[in-house]
Amino acid sequence: MNYYLKPLMGLLTLFKRSIPEQHLLIFGQRFLLPSLFFFFSFTFITLPPVQAEMLTLEEALRLTAQHNPKIVTARAQEQAARAALTTALAYPNPEIEVASGSSYQRQNNGISGPNGLLGLSQQIEMPSLRSARQKGAEAGINSGAAALGDVQLTQLHAVKQAFYDVLRRQEEARLATENHTLLIQIRHLVKIKVDVGESPRYELIKSDTEVLSAESNARSAEVRVTQARDRLRSLIGAPLPLQFLVADEPLLTATLPSLEDLREELLKNQPLLKFAEAEKKRASARLDYERASRVPQPTIKVSAERDPDMDQWRVGLTLPLPLWNRRQGPIAEAAAGVQRAEAEWQQIRQGMLGELDQVYNRYQIAQRQVQIFESGLMKEAEKAMKVAEAAYRYGERGIIDYLDAQRVLRTTRLDFLNARYELQAAWFEIERLRAITGPGGK
Repeated sequence: MNYYLKPLMGLLTLFKRSIPEQHLLIFGQRFLLPSLFFFFSFTFITLPPVQAEMLTLEEALRLTAQHNPKIVTARAQEQAARAALTTALAYPNPEIEVASGSSYQRQNNGISGPNGLLGLSQQIEMPSLRSARQKGAEAGINSGAAALGDVQLTQLHAVKQAFYDVLRRQEEARLATENHTLLIQIRHLVKIKVDVGESPRYELIKSDTEVLSAESNARSAEVRVTQARDRLRSLIGAPLPLQFLVADEPLLTATLPSLEDLREELLKNQPLLKFAEAEKKRASARLDYERASRVPQPTIKVSAERDPDMDQWRVGLTLPLPLWNRRQGPIAEAAAGVQRAEAEWQQIRQGMLGELDQVYNRYQIAQRQVQIFESGLMKEAEKAMKVAEAAYRYGERGIIDYLDAQRVLRTTRLDFLNARYELQAAWFEIERLRAITGPGGK
């Protein structure tokens, strides 16, 4: 840059010395400033543009599975449930007792001296108690795996919805920009007619109002694109660049199976139902464990004691007596937990089946709306726009009719866009209920 500025500064110094100040000012305004503007514009235009990172749906799902905080937390909980099985299979540790002291004679023939005690005790766990604890830990593993599957399913489908919401907002922004550009062209045409006296001035005012409204809509659409992109970034949880682009993806809707087939698929594959079933088994295993805990657990003890004048060996059995505490409270709590788990399973099952019915109806309604648009509504709106434009150009209709036709076309295009993405959103919800997580419905 200095290579160009030094000769330029020398030239300015020479001009300042040889040309009057007022002439130099005119020269700078008419020639020098436009030349500098062209120079710097050319310099910045020729710089290589910054390439924004392109994010595909498959890459977004992969990053979500790795970095989403909720998925990472659920994965850690599932690992903790597997570790709980190791704890459940562990045997009670033995206990060792060591003691020493001194013996003093109390009779004339007694012997004084050191004494010692060495004892070993081992609790014998009843098979029923151990089996119940093991079943509870295994049910906990199934519950953790199902909870992880539910979190993964929910988060991945939330990312898919957010990804296509970005595409939807980008399409809305494109339509808003096209509408703004078209209204500017209309406004230019109206101004020409007003200037030559072919149209009244209120038509120009009406056009200016429509242009300002379209500009506001275009800016709002850009803000919604940014908001949708930020929401997608927060759901993924991975460190994405501030300026990233979302790659275009085709809509994934297809022919659905019957409602009865969808119900069977939901009851078979839905991880939330598997989680509720595992919790039922876990609660039942806890009840068995509390009942088995009422049976006293014996402890075998072996000890050796050495006195100054004798050695003693003992083998004994310790058995607690369930007189005051018969575990009525823990057993009642566990029984209530079984009833609660059963009720929660029924609630989840009915709720998900009801949700499937609602989403299925929503999908059918959106599908019919898309078919209405595709069968001729869009073509009719475009045809009406062309007729109104031709009529305005030839003076057969006023600007109000032309703008109304343009507004109807814009609204129809936006409604068609919303119907298509509503159909896509309903499809994603059905995929979630069917426990399908892949980018292509796999």
